Amino acid sequence: MGRGTSDGPAGGGNTAAMKGAACCAWLTGVGFGAPCVYAIGHLARHGEVWTFLGFPTYGGGPFERIGLRTSGPLLAGFLVVCLAEVGAGRLLWRRRPAARPVALALLPAEAAFWAGFALPFGFLLGAARTALVLVARDGRTRAR
Repeated sequence: MGRGTSDGPAGGGNTAAMKGAACCAWLTGVGFGAPCVYAIGHLARHGEVWTFLGFPTYGGGPFERIGLRTSGPLLAGFLVVCLAEVGAGRLLWRRRPAARPVALALLPAEAAFWAGFALPFGFLLGAARTALVLVARDGRTRAR
């Protein structure tokens, strides 16, 4: 076997790519989830979207342009997706069989929130995670 590959719980694949995908998942989940917790509290206390460095967080994006105002339930839904992303990161890191399907299945929900809240870094990290997951899959089939 080549460097960075091993036969583990996920049935092989490129370990470095899976760990990289896990790091992308964690960065996305924690990077958007932690501020989301604060944003939910701020919205509940002040009735308005939290502004950070002059930019509205989780507000003022396409969701609002189509009439979907930022609300507690909308932010809570995004927080659930962020928590699922952290969980997917753990599955990827540990190379569990469900890791790839979970990581790929989360992508449409994440993309909807990233687009709706105008969060461009989400797309970059999501694309990187997806590419690494797919590379790891290809590495698994070549390693046999």
